[in-house]
Amino acid sequence: MSMNGEQIPDEIYFLCMLHNIGATMPEKSLSVDEISIWTAMDPSEVEVNLQKLVKSKYISVNTAEGTKRYYVTTDGIRKVLSMYS
Repeated sequence: MSMNGEQIPDEIYFLCMLHNIGATMPEKSLSVDEISIWTAMDPSEVEVNLQKLVKSKYISVNTAEGTKRYYVTTDGIRKVLSMYS
């Protein structure tokens, strides 16, 4: 994806999608399968992007009923919003 004529990394585009679908707090966190459905991406591709974003602290993970669920952190929200300015 390109924004303002610049190419952005796949995981940052993915971060924008998570932000846009509202996974921005623990109560709205999504599983890999749910993210896969929302983004129309293969679950393995979703996991690769999530791992990169968790490492960057743009995504956080919590476990609910034995299922890992992911949401955009405050730093992730700032990253997304900075792309639009």
